[in-house]
Amino acid sequence: MACSFINVDEDSHFPIQNLPYGVFRPLRHRGCMPRIGVAIGDYVLDLEVLDKAGCFDHTRVSGKGVFARPSLNAFMAMGRDVWREVRSTISRLLDSNEPALRDNFPLRSTAFYRQREVEMMLPAEIGDYTDFYASKAHAVNVGTLFRGKEQALMPNWLHLPVGYHGRSSSIVISGTDVRRPCGQIKPQDSAVPIFGPSSQLDFELEMGWLIGTGNKLGEPIPIGEAERHLFGLVLVNDWSARDIQAWEYQPLGPFLGKNFATSISPWVVPIEAIAPFRIPAASKQEPDPLPYLQHRKMTSFDIQLEVYWQHASNDSRERISASNYSNLYWTIEQQVAHHTVGGCNLRPGDLLASGTISGPAKESRGCMLELTWRGTEPLHLNNNQEKRTWLADGDRITLTGWCQGDGYKIGFGEVTGMVLPAAR
Repeated sequence: MACSFINVDEDSHFPIQNLPYGVFRPLRHRGCMPRIGVAIGDYVLDLEVLDKAGCFDHTRVSGKGVFARPSLNAFMAMGRDVWREVRSTISRLLDSNEPALRDNFPLRSTAFYRQREVEMMLPAEIGDYTDFYASKAHAVNVGTLFRGKEQALMPNWLHLPVGYHGRSSSIVISGTDVRRPCGQIKPQDSAVPIFGPSSQLDFELEMGWLIGTGNKLGEPIPIGEAERHLFGLVLVNDWSARDIQAWEYQPLGPFLGKNFATSISPWVVPIEAIAPFRIPAASKQEPDPLPYLQHRKMTSFDIQLEVYWQHASNDSRERISASNYSNLYWTIEQQVAHHTVGGCNLRPGDLLASGTISGPAKESRGCMLELTWRGTEPLHLNNNQEKRTWLADGDRITLTGWCQGDGYKIGFGEVTGMVLPAAR
């Protein structure tokens, strides 16, 4: 097993087998421009420093300045062959048996920062954001709550990956607090709506993927080529105001109930890092999808996912959900193929998200709507001192996820945010 000369704890999300990309700025140099780095253990490796030192001279990024930029977009647009060149170079330089960086102490002193010494930024300029609805357990649960068990799934759900276009301007980096939104709400006992802050604020446990290379307008991406266009994955919390959403969503879908904030994790885990954790898809798709959505071999990834709750008044946090990426019914490739089949052009930096990832067990439900069964089964937290049907002001929600290897983890870090009171 590969090992880095940087000491990495067995429980760290960032061993040499991972090497996720992110955009950071050193705290001690707040005036400097953000640049691109890679996480290794408790450190961030500054790729701009390595590039200036000639470490990438044999690759196609040499002389392009792609790591001195405040987003990954330019690097992602260069394509999978370039990504592999760079990843291979970084892996070699960090290997315990390679002296080029290990024994170059002047270079090491400028190339590494402790993660606590940097500020993480959004990893990409996200031009467009699409949110899917790809977990069957989630769709069945929500449909049952609103339409009854017999009509839980809408007629189209088993035939195509349902999705909607979200708002990219309100995508925020982990650690950004989220203000409770206001909007129109129609109480059940009222004939007309009222205006006020949402009282049914929720989180959603999701995964997202950033598009690396896009496609031309009018030229769909075939399902067999979809993965080549994917740069990497992040954790996503697509905050939701259920009461605002319930009144507004017909006939065009979510609007104010979803556009106030979407949180993502700072580290983008490359597809190559999670490739060893590819597994057969959990369930057969029935009926068979149309040919443009059919895989030669349908697979998923074994990514363990957890959600933690904590109130600002508490020192400890409490796990409230544990799911797995493999609970998705529609695959990444199917979502990309469907997104583009009508000719839509995806661009570098676009974010596609899975929708809430719920499993069959109660503890694997990926949002408060399901966990409390629309408020009828409250969560009892903090040794029964707190009760929640929806999120309260001061609540902090943290999502995390990882693939478990033999003695190491390929992790995504965390995406966290605290609920602030509504603006007055």
